Amino acid sequence: MKEYKDSFGTIKIEEDKNWGVNTQRSLENFKINTEKMPLDVVYAISIIKKACALVNFKNQKLTLSQKEAIIKTIDEILAKKYNMEFPLSLWQTGSGTQTNMNVNEVIANLSNKLLSENDHLHPNDHINMSQSSNDVFPSAIHIAAFLAVKNKLFPVLDYAIKILDNKIDENKDVIKIGRTHLQDAVPITLGQEFLGYLGMLKNDKLMIEKSLFFIKNLAIGGTAVGTGLNASKNFGKDVAEEISNILGEEFFSSENKFYEMTSRGEIAFLHSSLKVLALDLIKISNDIRWLSSGPRSGIGEITIPSLEAGSSIMPGKINPTQCEAMIMLCYQVLSNDNSIGLGAMSGNFELNVCMPLIINSFLQSVYLLSDGIKSLFSKTILGIKPNKKKIKENLDKSLMLATRLSPILGYDRVAEIVKYAYENDLNLKEACEKFEFKSEDFDKIVKVEEMV
Repeated sequence: MKEYKDSFGTIKIEEDKNWGVNTQRSLENFKINTEKMPLDVVYAISIIKKACALVNFKNQKLTLSQKEAIIKTIDEILAKKYNMEFPLSLWQTGSGTQTNMNVNEVIANLSNKLLSENDHLHPNDHINMSQSSNDVFPSAIHIAAFLAVKNKLFPVLDYAIKILDNKIDENKDVIKIGRTHLQDAVPITLGQEFLGYLGMLKNDKLMIEKSLFFIKNLAIGGTAVGTGLNASKNFGKDVAEEISNILGEEFFSSENKFYEMTSRGEIAFLHSSLKVLALDLIKISNDIRWLSSGPRSGIGEITIPSLEAGSSIMPGKINPTQCEAMIMLCYQVLSNDNSIGLGAMSGNFELNVCMPLIINSFLQSVYLLSDGIKSLFSKTILGIKPNKKKIKENLDKSLMLATRLSPILGYDRVAEIVKYAYENDLNLKEACEKFEFKSEDFDKIVKVEEMV
């Protein structure tokens, strides 16, 4: 152990650690449960620190050797070489200040190993130069959120969309009974049913993409309360340009730093589009559960892959487990949306003070949705097959085919025929014959392939 001293007194830190007194005090003050600040946030802060170092060097506030040492260190952090140096609890100050200082200390201490003593860096004076936790952390959660959606969620959404495209083509000629209110309706093809799911995911992705526009606005350059105190006039703009160069995506230093620091409306708006995706995934999962129910005493119009034993007592039972997992994780996303909403409205005056909660909830949603979609679509939806025998049986028994007769016989008369068929356990054709409607006329009019 090595002893360090600051304005709060002395504190001991293990010699093999690269953090400093602020990190150590946070470790000792916030021993709350097991959740840690997500590394996605650490990496986003590191990207900001890299951009700031480049701008501060251009502004002649860092030497060349200092800048190069900082960049080398941050590149190693981004390569996940020092993950263990970021151990702080998620449940810390609501501004994320301790994590910002944790990153500052680690970058400074690692960089100093590459520098002469005359060039040594201070965590606050150099790594945090022209910044505050109050503009760094909001900027970091925007960057972390953007990268998670783009790099994790969008690829699996595209994968799911491709699977649905194929299912539409595979089942374009499979005519089945449609259902509304859980009751029989007019026919639809299984391909058209998948087309509805495809529209959900395509629109969900479009809504998320549009929401991402707002998340590209950053608080950087606002420093403590939005005024930009201790930063040059163009610092935020210059840093945003460097971040854009690093990531290959255009980010902006917000024109209204006061808004960017006090409100978390933009990330709440983005998460609301994730909530819509979750709602649609619940709907799709429940449809699959219903359509595959049985296999003999349910609807049973589709079969799903057998993945594992469904019961510890009933041999041979197969359950729609992937659908159930998806539904549960989507409920968690809905809960996260509530947490983000509560967090977004919490804070006073110039700063929101629930940012760790907000970003942790957001990232959990992205990772749950991404892994859940990949699992559901690769292990269940990809392997869905139509049970054509059961589909034809249900179609032939349906009384809602009578809708085709309404323009000829009128709504009221057809309603009588349907009621008679149901009460006397007849199919529709048999009931029509009782009402003196010829079977050959029935066959000419009631053609299911012309009803879809």
